[in-house]
Amino acid sequence: MDNGVKIVAIIPARGGSKGLPRKNILPLLGKPLIAWTIEEAKKSKYLDRVVLSSEDAEIISVARQFGCDVPFVRPMELASDETPGVAPILHAIEALPEQYDMIVLLQPTSPLRLAADIDRSIELCIDRKAPACVSVTEPDISPFWMYTIGPAGNLQPLLKSEETYRRQDLPKVFASNGAVYVANCSWLLKTKTFVTDETIAYIMPRERSQDIDTELDLRFCEFLLRETRGNLEH
Repeated sequence: MDNGVKIVAIIPARGGSKGLPRKNILPLLGKPLIAWTIEEAKKSKYLDRVVLSSEDAEIISVARQFGCDVPFVRPMELASDETPGVAPILHAIEALPEQYDMIVLLQPTSPLRLAADIDRSIELCIDRKAPACVSVTEPDISPFWMYTIGPAGNLQPLLKSEETYRRQDLPKVFASNGAVYVANCSWLLKTKTFVTDETIAYIMPRERSQDIDTELDLRFCEFLLRETRGNLEH
């Protein structure tokens, strides 16, 4: 970055996935899923380096084919279902011999995220002098209209309120979409989380906020990409 801030992106991609086996390298419009994230990261104006964190030889090979750096292999103990999501990122900061000021987590399961989303998140973090920035989107359904189900099968409002809200009166709420996480490296090593009351938000549209966890998610992303490409061609 021109102002001397060194920024590295980490793409975490382990081999195991119960919901959608081998999802990180499944084909999406003719390219492995992870390639969509690598290619957008490499278009960023601010990222000095794009690094993969994986224990899986096939994922490592695919990532290298698309120009991603693989300076280390993730330890197996950091590649289980029980591994906290931030653990591979903390490991990457300490495993890289170079010192970076900021780190950007880019999950390969968000293939619709653009380089512009990455760059704007970084800009917000720097401009507002915030230690972290996380991408969010407005959910389809407000939690004010959500319920739990009691022991007798009865509906119980998730959020207790004396008021009855019309759609247009509902408070705006946002959910993390998993696309972009930006943080100051030293701050992240101390807090061990991207989200505290110091974290600011970068709001993304729903059409770029799809997270792939199932076969249906993958097919839907494929549909959205085809539609986007079709619109650009006309």
